[in-house]
Amino acid sequence: MPMIYVDRITRRIAVGNREEATHPAALKAALAEFISTLIFVFAGQGSGMAFNKITHSSFTTPSGLIAAAIAHAFGLFVAVAISANISGGHVNPAVTFGACLGGHITILRGLLYWIAQLLGSVVACLLLKFVTNGMTTTAFGLSSGLNVWNGFVMEIVLTFGLVYTVYATALDSKKGELGIIAPLAIGLIVGANILVGGAFDGASMNPAVSFGPAVVSWSWDNHWIYWAGPLIGSALAAIIYELFFMNHTHEQLPTADY
Repeated sequence: MPMIYVDRITRRIAVGNREEATHPAALKAALAEFISTLIFVFAGQGSGMAFNKITHSSFTTPSGLIAAAIAHAFGLFVAVAISANISGGHVNPAVTFGACLGGHITILRGLLYWIAQLLGSVVACLLLKFVTNGMTTTAFGLSSGLNVWNGFVMEIVLTFGLVYTVYATALDSKKGELGIIAPLAIGLIVGANILVGGAFDGASMNPAVSFGPAVVSWSWDNHWIYWAGPLIGSALAAIIYELFFMNHTHEQLPTADY
């Protein structure tokens, strides 16, 4: 029985072809992911830097968490909405990974998205450093009293909720009018998760969001958590939704419709 489930998943994974890497539509989609990720990271990281400048305190305070949750929820809502009709509005390598596992995007296009998302995050953090006259973006890290496995599992659970929401509201062909609120639902689950995990490990849920600050501040302590956790959480959400809730009896929608 487990082998049947594995086969059902692997049959949906599409590699793509070399021409796709240079196809104008794929390049436009990658550019959309770059811009959306830049906007999202600039708003999210910038809100934390602004809070620190105004209050001289960490965003892990109650008011700081609320500010971070609101900024990330609104920022992601906009970032997904403005790129949804071009690239699908992933804005997150973990979301792209989950979509690849379900066959909603090819592996080659997914790699283009990853490059664009990571570059968008780095550029956003460099811009923040410039416009704030040298303030450094803060790399994600664990709060005192937590070990790496606490943070690792936290990222798995938080990202599972995010990618499951993406599947239910954006990727499922049965979503109907629910797809209209997909950007809002995705933004809200990220904001809610920040209120839960922000005080523990920063609640990244997004390898690109963690990568940009790590590059600019050159701080890589426990950085693997913010890749392994989100990717595993995304894979679990994609596999569970694909196996138990996704209906593949109808023809899949084009990528631009996700």
